[in-house]
Amino acid sequence: MDGDHLKNLIAFGALLLSLPLSAAQLDLQLGAHTRTWQTEELLKHPLVQTLTIKNDVSYKKDMTYRAVPVAALLTGIKPDDHLQAVALDGFAAELAAAPLLNSKGARAWLAIEDPAQPWPPLSAGKHSAGPFYLVWTDPQAGHISPEQWPFEVASIKRMAPVAERFPALLPDAKLKADDPVNQGFALFQKNCLACHRLNGAGDAQFGPDLNIPYNPTEYFGADFLKRYIRDPQSLRQWPQAKMPGFSADVLPEKDLQLLIGYLQHMAGRKVKP
Repeated sequence: MDGDHLKNLIAFGALLLSLPLSAAQLDLQLGAHTRTWQTEELLKHPLVQTLTIKNDVSYKKDMTYRAVPVAALLTGIKPDDHLQAVALDGFAAELAAAPLLNSKGARAWLAIEDPAQPWPPLSAGKHSAGPFYLVWTDPQAGHISPEQWPFEVASIKRMAPVAERFPALLPDAKLKADDPVNQGFALFQKNCLACHRLNGAGDAQFGPDLNIPYNPTEYFGADFLKRYIRDPQSLRQWPQAKMPGFSADVLPEKDLQLLIGYLQHMAGRKVKP
């Protein structure tokens, strides 16, 4: 490659970086009410407003967004429905519909990145949380976990419940509905399934499988596993680590123990993908 060619490539790359963000689209696959929204349409939505999110989960600071109540976009969705928010990077957040439909307490909003006023990158060399980001006001009121804040959202789909789609995740059918293991399974769906598969089951493309070939309860002592879930970087440090820590505010000690109980139970129910 000659010098002029290299200079041209560098200049072209600089030009691309200087260009404004382009508008994006959000696909809502809600059965009979499927619709695609463009950025410009959402920014002109009659319910759009300027919203300040205190201590934003992804940016770790207060952030201000133009946002629309998620409930206003979920036409035809009922509280007992199940949804999946899929991000551009393969993150697949499993979401019960009921919290998303709330108009009081913890309330879900779709933040919309305006190409003319782009959000900052999440970290050096990274993209922003846009083009669409699911954020919450008063999240403590609904015990909203970090996994319920998907960013870079590309689509939201109505899906069958996790238990129907992925039977390999199910605890022993002989257990009662209120058994602690089944309670732990519910917590696993809320906090882990967006990033991890188990027994090869799940839609996430992000983190490792949590049962095949080994379950974390098989190679972590109980105290170290709790510590790892609370603060992953305290045990394993590497630059590309993406797993968030789950504080006691998000995952109380009782819930953490129930989650580990589910993992221990599933270590005895391995199913090869």
